[in-house]
Amino acid sequence: MGKLKLGIIGTGGICNNKHLPSLAKVADLAEVTALCDLDKEKAEATKERHGLTNAKIYTDYKELLEDPSIDIVHVCTPNVAHCQITVDAFEAGKHVLCEKPMAATSADAQKMIDAWKKSGKKFTVGYQNRFRPDVQVLKKSCDAGELGDIYYGEANAIRRKAVPTWGVFPDKSKQGGGPLIDIGTHALDITLWCMNNYDVDSVSGQVFYKLGNLPSAAEGNTYGPWDTDTFEVEDSAMGFIKMKDGSLINLRASWALNYMDAREASTTLCGTLEGAEIKHGGSYPQSELYFNQTRHGKMMSQKMDGEALVDYFDGVNEEPGVVEAKQWINAIINDTEPCVKPEEAFRVTQILEAIYKASETNSTIKFE
Repeated sequence: MGKLKLGIIGTGGICNNKHLPSLAKVADLAEVTALCDLDKEKAEATKERHGLTNAKIYTDYKELLEDPSIDIVHVCTPNVAHCQITVDAFEAGKHVLCEKPMAATSADAQKMIDAWKKSGKKFTVGYQNRFRPDVQVLKKSCDAGELGDIYYGEANAIRRKAVPTWGVFPDKSKQGGGPLIDIGTHALDITLWCMNNYDVDSVSGQVFYKLGNLPSAAEGNTYGPWDTDTFEVEDSAMGFIKMKDGSLINLRASWALNYMDAREASTTLCGTLEGAEIKHGGSYPQSELYFNQTRHGKMMSQKMDGEALVDYFDGVNEEPGVVEAKQWINAIINDTEPCVKPEEAFRVTQILEAIYKASETNSTIKFE
């Protein structure tokens, strides 16, 4: 088998900052041969920036899908466009990696699942935080039973004041929501994955629109003041996910919240034998993983050490996006299951949608 041919639909920040740099590290396995964006100049700039000399440029994704040489499609568009592009890609016989979240609604996510099952192709969703070293260690500890019965978890994606001021982030019609669907999705994914518990009983929660349209709140934002007149999505959200076995997850997500201990794509797990906590992002420039337990009658904690780096030489740990790209391409080549399964990403979308609905209706949403 020669190199796989890959096309990317949507050439915004996630394409330029994650997908293309990561795919460059697996250039021996896959080649990016097509880029598509509604803005042709943006696609051309992406092609030039990454030295994709042979890549074709499209402004209509359906024309890209008609190219029989393309094996794989990466969907990097605003959330509301994920569904139709993914469905069309499967119908065109392509393998698909769709960026997170899987879709803006559960109904859209179900259509994607149905199209995938009919296609016989590979499907995964871009939850690259699973491939961080700290998350990998925690997952292995959970799978080995070292924490015991995990009955409480916290999924944290809290920014004190880091509202994205570019792209379509504050546009509800294109994104479907704000920090809950944008960064809360990562924290929830790694928490569910480590607990290995997707059997949801009920969801409740509250979505807040407190700071987004408050002019004074935009001062001091990490990325500069946002436009408080056009900000449509929530600025923070909290959710409670009860599982059928009685375990509970507390999900917290914000772009702007007067809360000092900022972190994202982080999780806390409490088991009958041990507890564990990941602190990542925000107030923690380097990821921290702690295990807490009892030894010889005394409470103790253990911290995972980072790499001992040497000047001018990289450590052994690769960027999560690179690890994600490698396992994804190899899953296609070797006909194995990708790490992020579509059914798992579908459950994340269902939970996020339920939190929005629970807040809107002031009710608890029951799952079947």
